[in-house]
Amino acid sequence: MRKLFVWIFCVLFALPALAKNPQVELKTDLGVIRIELFAKEAPTTVKNFLTYTENGFYNGIIFHRVVPGFVVQAGGFTFDFQKKETRDAIVNESANGLQNLRGTLSMARTNDPDSATSQFFINLVDNTRLDAKENKAGYAVFGKVIKGMDVVEKIVQEPRGLYRQHPSAPNVPIRILDAKRIDVGDKTVANNTKGE
Repeated sequence: MRKLFVWIFCVLFALPALAKNPQVELKTDLGVIRIELFAKEAPTTVKNFLTYTENGFYNGIIFHRVVPGFVVQAGGFTFDFQKKETRDAIVNESANGLQNLRGTLSMARTNDPDSATSQFFINLVDNTRLDAKENKAGYAVFGKVIKGMDVVEKIVQEPRGLYRQHPSAPNVPIRILDAKRIDVGDKTVANNTKGE
């Protein structure tokens, strides 16, 4: 009986840890951005983002599109604006009930709803016009910034307009130096989950 009690206790203790959403840390030239991913609401998108992260794809890429009052976008270009080769596109999960609110992450795509690959953006304001509507796909929200929104705002403050082909890119490219999945059981993560 005691063994059963211990087993039940261990299972119950482990359940909250299993239920936590995955997190990713983006170490940039201007500071760290920590992201919580919504695996339940956007499973395909989260799996895609984690695959790129774990394969080191985002290391060295830049924030190539910065539109104040709208979005900060990354995930496709190197420091010298070379487009990185991506995996196949994924299905659009914008009808997941999540909204494009300030601080959320969404997949960038072309006019084809199912064309998202590696590029993502962080919403700087509530952009609900990007949400799915009846009979119209939106931009799939799959996470949110839980730490480092101040870093995102620093990116917005950088001067832009130097590059003819990429006029919304910062004049001094802002890189993601390291993107890595974070163990949510790590005390340093657990103590820093307030959005900033």
